[in-house]
Amino acid sequence: MDTNLNDEDRYYLAKKKVENIKAFYANLTSYIGVNIVLIFVNLYTSPDHLWFYWPLMWWGVGVVFHGLKVFEIFPVLGKDWEERKIRELMEKEREGKNKWQ
Repeated sequence: MDTNLNDEDRYYLAKKKVENIKAFYANLTSYIGVNIVLIFVNLYTSPDHLWFYWPLMWWGVGVVFHGLKVFEIFPVLGKDWEERKIRELMEKEREGKNKWQ
């Protein structure tokens, strides 16, 4: 599919990929910074009741999935899956319209 792309299209796709990577690193940096603050706040205000691990854990899950998608490690979140799903939905739509004609 990528063999039919011209230089402008390849540039756009590469730029989009770089933007996604940059957004992931911004998310990761925020995750680390905010959670460090939350740990200190929790340990300073109520060391006998630890709650900091909840945002650490759930936001961490989100960061992991974000990274898997950006770096195309998890196939369900990858570009190939998106393209296949788009084609599948378009085909179903086409079949649905043909049924009523």
